Amino acid sequence: MKTLTALNKLYEQLRHLPGIGSKTAMKLAYHIIDLPLAEVQTLAASLITAKTTIKLCSRCFNLTEQELCEICSDTKRDAKLLCVLEQPQDILPLERSHSFLGNYHILHGVLSPLDGVGPEDLKIKELVRRLSDSKIEEVIIATSSSVEGEATATYIARLLKPLGIVVSRIAHGLPIGSNLEYVDELTLHKALENRRIL
Repeated sequence: MKTLTALNKLYEQLRHLPGIGSKTAMKLAYHIIDLPLAEVQTLAASLITAKTTIKLCSRCFNLTEQELCEICSDTKRDAKLLCVLEQPQDILPLERSHSFLGNYHILHGVLSPLDGVGPEDLKIKELVRRLSDSKIEEVIIATSSSVEGEATATYIARLLKPLGIVVSRIAHGLPIGSNLEYVDELTLHKALENRRIL
């Protein structure tokens, strides 16, 4: 393996991708080597095209090929509602649910002091600037229920409170169809905390 420099370089690049371990990287490297040259060239061209043409929306920091993303360009969206998300890929499940018709703001991460990620590393100051220049009445914070996601939500809520804007947090709790015996303690805690009167 060490004598196959090109295969080793391919393996190393694949191994650095998120969610790809050593075995999967090796499997993918061999698969790519087995592909016809035309397919490998198409794959390489797709990677380069995506990297050179996709940029961040100037308003919400979603991925786009234009100045504004498709959602920010849609005048039918509710301009009074803004949902704050961690990453661009978090938009897709919300859009598929058809339950949110407002706009988004992408932070591109969460606060994580242990990893050296502070407020200045996220799109938080851009969020505050955006709120001062708009008609937004409610900000829904939809970060994950991880420790970092909760810390980020709390930080943003405290930051926005003086602006007189309603700040809410998505509820966390039991997934539909789940059994209590298989649910972890934190999820149960959140489910009880976010209970509602019937």
